[in-house]
Amino acid sequence: QVQLVESGGGLVQAGGSLRLSCAASGIYFRINDMGWYRQAPGKQRELVATITSGGSTNYADPVKGRFTISRDNARERVYLQMNSLKPEDTAVYYCNLVRGSYPRNSWGQGTQVTVSS
Repeated sequence: QVQLVESGGGLVQAGGSLRLSCAASGIYFRINDMGWYRQAPGKQRELVATITSGGSTNYADPVKGRFTISRDNARERVYLQMNSLKPEDTAVYYCNLVRGSYPRNSWGQGTQVTVSS
């Protein structure tokens, strides 16, 4: 059974940084493409960033140049380094296995990120 556990969220002032972590289990992690999504209050969940099994990355336009996705196959974790945070980054952040830009698994509990102005 696939399990995804996100952590690292919190309250930060605009301009600050956070590093999110996602621990994956129940899968052969290193062969899977992974992604981070977010859902703000009253909005649909949106894709933030993806990283392939080979380490290629893609980012949504609003976060390009500010966020960095990475992975540690030995620890079966995917990370999202978020810098220069803005109030509009406030959302619950989720990780998932992806195929292209589409999620492949059910969602975990997510981790709340709140950016104050």
